[in-house]
Amino acid sequence: MDVVAYIALAIHVICAIGLVVFVLLHSGKGTGVSSLFGAGMPASATGTGMIEKNLDRITVIFAGGYALTALLLMLVYRPGV
Repeated sequence: MDVVAYIALAIHVICAIGLVVFVLLHSGKGTGVSSLFGAGMPASATGTGMIEKNLDRITVIFAGGYALTALLLMLVYRPGV
């Protein structure tokens, strides 16, 4: 396996772990990370809406990285060579 495949595999594993962690941080209404910091106050008063938006952005970044590295590994990875 060449260097590009090793780098893509390492990034793929990091994105997979990060995606699992950040998806698990999301929860239903009123039980997520934002309610942990907000303690039941409205989102406009505590700024928890920003926390949820950033959590969404980070999750999307990890998902995009996972998808791109999966495609790259499909092209580059040659087992047994």
